[in-house]
Amino acid sequence: MRYMERQAPKRLDPARLVAGARSLIVTAMNYHTRHTPAEAPLTAKISRYAWGEDYHEVIKSRLELLLQFIQRLQPLAQGRCYVDTGAIMEKVWGAETSLGWMGKHTNLIVRNQGSWFFIGVILLNLDLEYDVPEKNYCGQCMRCIHACPTGAITAPYVLDATRCISYLTIELRGVIPMHLRPLVGNRIYGCDDCQEVCPWNKFAVRTEERGFHPVEGRVHPELVPLLRITEEEFQRRFVNSPILRATRNGFVRNVAVALGNSRAVEAVPALKEALLDPSPLVREHVEWALRQLRQER
Repeated sequence: MRYMERQAPKRLDPARLVAGARSLIVTAMNYHTRHTPAEAPLTAKISRYAWGEDYHEVIKSRLELLLQFIQRLQPLAQGRCYVDTGAIMEKVWGAETSLGWMGKHTNLIVRNQGSWFFIGVILLNLDLEYDVPEKNYCGQCMRCIHACPTGAITAPYVLDATRCISYLTIELRGVIPMHLRPLVGNRIYGCDDCQEVCPWNKFAVRTEERGFHPVEGRVHPELVPLLRITEEEFQRRFVNSPILRATRNGFVRNVAVALGNSRAVEAVPALKEALLDPSPLVREHVEWALRQLRQER
């Protein structure tokens, strides 16, 4: 994720993004649904935030409307909106407000509502009345740290992104390190384990945003059909979904790893077919999966 290094000066100085920047408005939008994914050897896990529509589009449009409203009240107001795509670190700024605090898993936690939230920011050249930051209520709890499958949370509030399954299955464009593959399990896009165990999420409420409700085929899809997905099918099936960020080859790579971890030898024929996949990245992980399943015989 070299872009984070390149953008560091802008993250540290918001005035580089909006001339005369004085304030940030930080918003949180709930995406929690009550749906629980099924557990079966040949089904996949996809992170909750990707069950519905692309949150970037849903939230960005709302922020733009809010900015327009502000500019009608204050014609000299200048601002920019950010939803997880620019140099702004939304959750860090969120922890500077009354919204919530940074949990030990490095996600923003909203008191009595949990952490299933998308965060949006409007950067403004206006002086506003500033919040008092929320207190940290994590206490002595270490559940998120103990729950991380790859040990990516190396200490409270410290995340080794190169070990995080969300990074491995979404941002990483190359080969998943061999020693981490068995720990990925059947997660093919993101990971929610650290949030699933957080005590504050027992207060989570169902989102009223229809766009975040599960789309058919994105909650617990079958792995074998996904192994055969073409570029065209990938684009069509996941239109208006954050899953597109993984790219077709990265996504099928993840499916191959999940099948290798499934212990389901009935997946061997499909994996053998996938040895002819046009992507060298996919083929490398398919070969690994076949070796894993041969050990199960």
